Amino acid sequence: MSLFRKKSIQTLISETNSKGVKLKKDLGAFDLTMLGIGAIIGTGIFVLTGVAAAEHAGPALVISFIMSGLACVFAALCYAEFASTVPVSGSAYTYSYATFGELIAWILGWDLILEYGLASSAVASGWSGYFQGLLAGFGIHFPKALTSAYNPANGTYVDIPAIMIVFLITLLLTQGVKKSSRFNAIMVIIKLAVVLLFIVVGVSYVKPENWTPFMPFGFSGVATGAATVFFAYIGFDAVATAAEEVRKPQRDMPIGIIASLAICTVLYIVVSLILTGIVPYTELNVKNPVAFALSYINQDWVAGFISLGAIVGITTVLLVMMYGQTRLFYAISRDGLLPKPFSKISEKKQTPVVNTWITCLLVSIFSGLVPLGRLAELTNIGTLFAFMTVSIGILYLRKSKQTSESTGFRVPFVPVIPILAFVFCLYLALQLPKLTWISFVIWLLLGLVVYFLYGRKHSHLNSSK
Repeated sequence: MSLFRKKSIQTLISETNSKGVKLKKDLGAFDLTMLGIGAIIGTGIFVLTGVAAAEHAGPALVISFIMSGLACVFAALCYAEFASTVPVSGSAYTYSYATFGELIAWILGWDLILEYGLASSAVASGWSGYFQGLLAGFGIHFPKALTSAYNPANGTYVDIPAIMIVFLITLLLTQGVKKSSRFNAIMVIIKLAVVLLFIVVGVSYVKPENWTPFMPFGFSGVATGAATVFFAYIGFDAVATAAEEVRKPQRDMPIGIIASLAICTVLYIVVSLILTGIVPYTELNVKNPVAFALSYINQDWVAGFISLGAIVGITTVLLVMMYGQTRLFYAISRDGLLPKPFSKISEKKQTPVVNTWITCLLVSIFSGLVPLGRLAELTNIGTLFAFMTVSIGILYLRKSKQTSESTGFRVPFVPVIPILAFVFCLYLALQLPKLTWISFVIWLLLGLVVYFLYGRKHSHLNSSK
């Protein structure tokens, strides 16, 4: 039964106030909302919308976004209660420690390492592509060998721009959470302005006849589209990793999680309606559908701003994902399941500086040298797995009676909302390819090997007996 030993919520909270240098409480509701929007709006809205419309959902793409949005809203309510009740770094990993025990917590932590690490690497690669495209417009080109991941047949060996942006983001993260959140807020405002510009310019060019037939691939196409665009929503859960650095977590964590998701869902629905209203869905199978739609209506000057918005958007996603990865490593290491350097806090910056540079090295290797291809789907399944576990965790939390009615935010209509969150996320996960499931199981098995060889032996719960 030692595999399922738990930490009480009181113990988890008290450990954040133990001796030594602590993370600095510097964030409020606005910072958290900006972090959420920064993580959510990126490649999803600027890239995935076109492919999902052309190949899966057609004009019914808006229903795909609503389906994915509902799954995320239900899951977000569960995250909000946990983040309010357990204001500790680690997100779903920490929540599982309190509800399911150490082994399940480790599996969740290992799963989130996959989500944040792989997403960071994929996003850095995407940023590199957009950045090189921008430089090409000014006649500036990197040597081909340095433009993409290792592929000798194509003449490429390392993606230098991807490594550069990872290094710059790491420098920013080591300066402290307040500076990082300020930079993120400025970039998010620019990004939202660009999305709103598309909406304002594009709405007058909508032709309702482009929405017919509305569901050309049937409902199964809409469901597959929902699983595809789910990637566009990934990120709000990264807000939960900031809980330990929030001034008033009981109030501000639920606001940050729910507000960021609500704003992004509304924008996704409006953008998808306008996009399929401007361009026939059959022509949207392009890498830059939003900019393509503006060129389609001869608004090339706005298309340039959209490309800039895409670069800014991807930068903020990378920032929040790498931030989430560092705080996850910090939380797991503090429990003894990873080596001590991951939880060492800089006395001057009050951030895990060593951990952040280790994260930089790992993300740089993957984004700079490894062609990720379809591995982005692993990010989806990893996130859905975390959402399902957190949803069921609410039922365990209520049953254990570790919290009272007066403790922060409470999910309404329990057990209905947690069960709906679980069912929606499971349905979306089942739409993913078989190869993705096999790869995910292999990753989890590798995690179990690491736990039994290192984590179980070094867990701090061993010394607390």
